[in-house]
Formats: sequence, C-alpha cells, structure tokens
Amino acid sequence: MEHGFLSIILHAHLPYVRHPEHESFFEENWLFEAITECYLPLLAMLERLQKDQVHYRLTLSLSPTLLSMLSDELLQSRYITHLHKLLELAHKEVHRTQSQPEYHKIARLYRRFFHNTLNRYKSQYQCNLIDALKQHQNTGNLEIITCAATHGFLPLLSVSETAVRNQIKVGIDTFKTYFDAAPAGFWLPECGYYPGLEVSLHDQGIRYFFTDTHSLTNASEVPRYGVYAPLACHNGVAAFARDPESSRQVWSSHEGYPGDFDYREYYRDIGFDLDMDYIAPYILEGKTRINTGIKYHRITGTQGPKELYRPRLALAKAKQHAQDFINKRQQQINALSADMDRPPLIVAPYDAELFGHWWFEGPFWLEQVLRLATNDSNGIKMLSCRDYLDAGYVLQTATPSASTWGDQGYSSYWINESNDWIWPFLHKASTQMEKFVLDLQKFSVSPLQERALNQAVRSILLAQSSDWPFIMKSGTTIEYANKRITDHLARFNFLYESVRSGKIDERYLTALEILDNIFPDIDFRDYCPNQPD
Repeated sequence: MEHGFLSIILHAHLPYVRHPEHESFFEENWLFEAITECYLPLLAMLERLQKDQVHYRLTLSLSPTLLSMLSDELLQSRYITHLHKLLELAHKEVHRTQSQPEYHKIARLYRRFFHNTLNRYKSQYQCNLIDALKQHQNTGNLEIITCAATHGFLPLLSVSETAVRNQIKVGIDTFKTYFDAAPAGFWLPECGYYPGLEVSLHDQGIRYFFTDTHSLTNASEVPRYGVYAPLACHNGVAAFARDPESSRQVWSSHEGYPGDFDYREYYRDIGFDLDMDYIAPYILEGKTRINTGIKYHRITGTQGPKELYRPRLALAKAKQHAQDFINKRQQQINALSADMDRPPLIVAPYDAELFGHWWFEGPFWLEQVLRLATNDSNGIKMLSCRDYLDAGYVLQTATPSASTWGDQGYSSYWINESNDWIWPFLHKASTQMEKFVLDLQKFSVSPLQERALNQAVRSILLAQSSDWPFIMKSGTTIEYANKRITDHLARFNFLYESVRSGKIDERYLTALEILDNIFPDIDFRDYCPNQPD
C-alpha cells in the first residue's frame, strides 16, 4: 500500500527558430541538439520501460513552438543533414584517436551513438517524434500536456486579458491538432502565475496548472498541507506546487546530482579543444568555435585538469543517485504522513532538456527512478496530477500568490534593466490588434485581409515569447534575441498599417507566411476582447 505519491513532470520547450531564408542557421542547432541528446534518449527510455512492462507514470509538457518545429519538414531535413555531419566528425575522431586507446574507446561510443540516432530518427520514427510520443500516451503511462502558444510570460502580458487568453487558446488549439484531444493540465511559462489567471485556464477547459513553491505557501489562506497537496482556486482549477527538496537534489549547482565529478563535462568539447584547421568544417562558418557534442572528459572538479570520461562509472553513479532520490522521497513521505489525513504528493517538475543535453546521464537516471518507484515495497506510487484529482480528494480552496520560478521568484528575470524596453512595444501592439479586431466586427473582411491579419497575430505571438527577455538577461545570444523581437514587431506594424490603408503587398505577405508558418489554423478574430453579455 502506498504511503505517498510522486509526480514527475518534464517541461519540453524551445523558442520557435526556423530560418528558410538561409541555407543554414546556427540557432536551429538548439533544436537539433535537443533532439539528439534529450528527446530521442527519452523516447528510448520509454521504449525500454514499455518492453519490460514497467507501469510508470510520467507527465510531459510539450510547448506549441516545439511541436511545430518537430513536425516541420524543413527542420526535419536539416536535422538529418546535421546528423550526417556529426557522423562524419565522429568517423574522423575514431581515426584520429587510434593511437590513444582511452580516447579511441569514447570516440567509437560517439560514432555508435550518432549512427543509432540517425537510424532511429529516419527509419524507426520516419522523422515523426510526435506520433512516437502519442503511442506512449496511449499506453496510459505517459500524460502529455501543453503550455502557452509561444511561451509568453503571462504575468507581464496581463495588462491585456486578450493577450493572455490568446496565448492560452492558441496553445491549446495547437495541442488538439497534434493529439486530437484537449490537455487536462497546463504548464504556465516560467511557472508565472498571477491571481485571476485561472479564469482563462478554466474557460479553455484546463483542470490544473503548476506553480513554484512560494505561490502556494503565500496563498490567500495558509495551505493546510503545505505544497504536498494542491489548492483549488475559487473556480475549481487546481494549483500544484513544486517540492523544494526533490528540486534541490536535481537543480542545485552545489548539491544537485548533475554536478557529480563522474558525470560527463558539458563545457569541455572538441569544438573548442582541437586545432582550427581540423575542426573548422564542423563549427560556425568555419571560424567560430561551438559545441559539437563530442566530449571526452568528466566533470572531475574545479581544480586541476579534467580526467577522461568513463561511461560505465557515470552510469553506475546515476543508478546510485536514483536510489538515493527514491530513498529521500521515502523519508520525506514518512515524515509528512504523520501530519496528513491523506497521502502526501511530491511534485517534481524539471526542464526536459536538462536530461541528456546538460546532464548526459539524466535519461538513464530518470529511467532508474521510474523503475524503482514502481516497486510496491517502497510505499511510493507514481501518478500524474490528473490522477490525483481523479482520486477525489477534497481540496482546500484558496488563491495562490503571484509568483514565478527563477531568480528571486517574482518576474525579475523577465523584466529588468536588460529587457524592460520590450514590454511597452509588446503592449502597444497587443492594444492595437485588440481595437482593430473589435472595429472590424462591423465590416466584411476579404480573404487577402484575413491572411494579413492572421499573420499579424502570428507576429505578435512570436514577439511575446518569454525566451527573448530571458536571453537578454542571461547574456547569451543577446543580438539574436533583440533582432527577433524587433523583426516580429516590425512585421506586425507593417501588416497592421497595410490592412488599415487597404494596400496589402501580397508578395511580401506570402514571404512572411513562409518565414513564420507557425499556427496555420489561427484566426485573428480570437484577438478580440470579451464582450459583456
């Protein structure tokens, strides 16, 4: 009999990056790396569990932008080209390291890894990872949910109820297109919640969402069970909060598992280590060093040279860490159960891309956790948050507090001196679109005008992505993030003025539809304020 519940949630998201106007584009590698190191390894993990008849329960949130990119034929084709290039480099590495037995062994591992990746992507899945995930959803072991259309940061978009509602609606409509049903749960981008957001979620049929810990602990009423049971908002939508202990074990830079010295070192890559003449064909424009994905070293420590990566040692450590994770959940559940009239629920949400990309052994660790958690003797039962709601527990009613995850927990990563300039422009575009759509209700719209207006809404949505202010704050590809914001706003302004003036350049409109071909079924009429009955 279970003493407590464990719910693991992976949030898979990447910003919409697709550039058909270029023969290749560096930032598209974000998707290619995630497919290679995260999404395909996670699928392989699910297949092993299914083969061994392990009845796990896992929740996966897939953002609409990621779904759109995974299904895009141009990006699928470019990904195959990317894999062929990696295989070519891996073959060269096997040859180069012949006189270095320890390096040679790892080089052969990478060659095998890339070869298997290409074979699985092309032959086993026919480039369609979404259908592969649907098959696991159909087994009842995997629950798939979604989030806002372009991962818009809803607390700062909330000056316009229409902007928030449109992000949610388009996100859910996109999910329905791929999965033929509405999701029960919703991942709030950046776990960004503000009181009242549950109204828009309820209107779209959402039963539950996730927040960070302090959103529940600082709720309008003290939560009777802390974060170990959800709160019901006043309209019945349930809020589940992140458990800080299980989060710290994985996320903490000081005590988290991924920092163990035996795991593969992400930041030591041959793209930076080898001679420029040798590595030039595999880096950016033949001159800018970047990660290739081939890494020979383990984390080792902060002092001294890095030691060689030992894959078997790393997997043994992942297995050990999985047992430690389960042991600590057992201890946690035993301590909590004494003061609760129901089994405590531990909610453990993580970014999916941590598993495999940043933490190479992460998918194996997760697999071991899922296997261990299904052992009846440990007193833990894995479930999804929908399962918990279906169990019929009476929920305490209260309003969570405004909050986000990330630095300081209250939006500061998405509005600060590095990115605050963008928000007035986003709000202005949203207000203009709302008013225009409202005014157009009195007139008929031609097919060409409808295309232009739909494309204008796509431009607004793409500009609203939370990824761009995040990048500006983190200081990574700032120039690219600035350009994406300004380009999308410029496209919106052009389309808006074109429709207003009655002078639409159809050739340019077609070009924009090719560039930003996301959300093909979008309807600009949805960008209209709710009207009183």
